[in-house]
Amino acid sequence: MNKYFTNILYELKQHLELLRIDSDNKIEFSEQALDAILLTLKKIKAYTANKGFKTKQEEIYFFKKIKPQFLAEFIYYNALYKIEAKTPLGGKRIKKKYFNEELTKIKQYFDKNSEFCRYYRTDSIYLDDKYFLRREFDIKMALDSYYIESDKSFSTSHDYKVAKIIANDKIQSYLEETLTQLNTKNYTHLSQQTKTTQNWTASKVALIELIYALHCGGAINQGNSDLKEIVSLFENIFNIKLGQFHRTFIEIQNRKSGRTNFLDQLKENLIRRMNQADE
Repeated sequence: MNKYFTNILYELKQHLELLRIDSDNKIEFSEQALDAILLTLKKIKAYTANKGFKTKQEEIYFFKKIKPQFLAEFIYYNALYKIEAKTPLGGKRIKKKYFNEELTKIKQYFDKNSEFCRYYRTDSIYLDDKYFLRREFDIKMALDSYYIESDKSFSTSHDYKVAKIIANDKIQSYLEETLTQLNTKNYTHLSQQTKTTQNWTASKVALIELIYALHCGGAINQGNSDLKEIVSLFENIFNIKLGQFHRTFIEIQNRKSGRTNFLDQLKENLIRRMNQADE
């Protein structure tokens, strides 16, 4: 069962990435993302209804570890949609105030649910039977209104809370990155200082391969930067235009062999350099 959900989650994130690449409007992208996530949630709901759970531990694992990953994506993009739609017009000061207020809301949620956040983040298990088995909740425990309105065949008392924690971590990173961009000079200023002397001399395909590797590895801004931002940064720094880079990446994906030609060559060259230094 775990392999099935791993593949579905991977496919969803790949689809969301393609949607992000093809859209310049964060509000429209968020709407498209929400539609895709809802379809995926319906798919895994139908799958679990058909397959069921063989043991209580299997059920607990699904509602504690698996479903929240999908639900967190929905919560995150729903929040992103609302944040972007409500962003006030005006100068930097007004926008900073707005984004800081959104950060305060997240802190308040964590403070209000600090006991359960601690339980989840420390991988505790002693209340799993009450938190992550369907219809096994204790009425004295704090319940989100989501649970009251949800389908009890596909919800437990606290799977939504786990998803909310995961989503809030992502929302917090997004807001902090947005504030950082408001507080610092943009990438263009940096590029104006460097692009006249630094030029990319390998192929465009090689640079796109490198950019995707850095993005997937979370090597820039802890993985919170949009792929388009990273591409723009490299275009400016190295005085190059990468065009429809997402289509180039699809071509890289479709290589019959040597999907990571450039990265493999970089590794070989680095190892050779190290070996020479050892001699």
